[in-house]
Amino acid sequence: MKYPVDTPPQLRSVLRALRQSRQLTQAQLGELMGVNQKRIARIEAAPGVTSFDQISRIVAAMGCRLVIEEAHGVAEPSKGATW
Repeated sequence: MKYPVDTPPQLRSVLRALRQSRQLTQAQLGELMGVNQKRIARIEAAPGVTSFDQISRIVAAMGCRLVIEEAHGVAEPSKGATW
C-alpha cells in the first residue's frame, strides 16, 4: 500500500498508523530499533526535525521502505521551502 507524504504532519500520522497497524507499542518498536520508547514518541511527534537516517530506520523496522516519485500536477517546492 502507498502512503503519500507531503508534510511533516502527514508523516507523523503515517508513522503512527503503521506502528499501530502492526500492533506494536512505542516501546516494542523502540526495542526493534535499539532505542527507548521516549525516542519513538519524539520521532512520531516531530518527524520533521528527525534525521533521515532515523526515519528510514523506523520505516524499515516496520517492514516498509521510503520511495520518492514524481508528483504529477504538483508544483515544485520553492528553493527556500523547509519542513
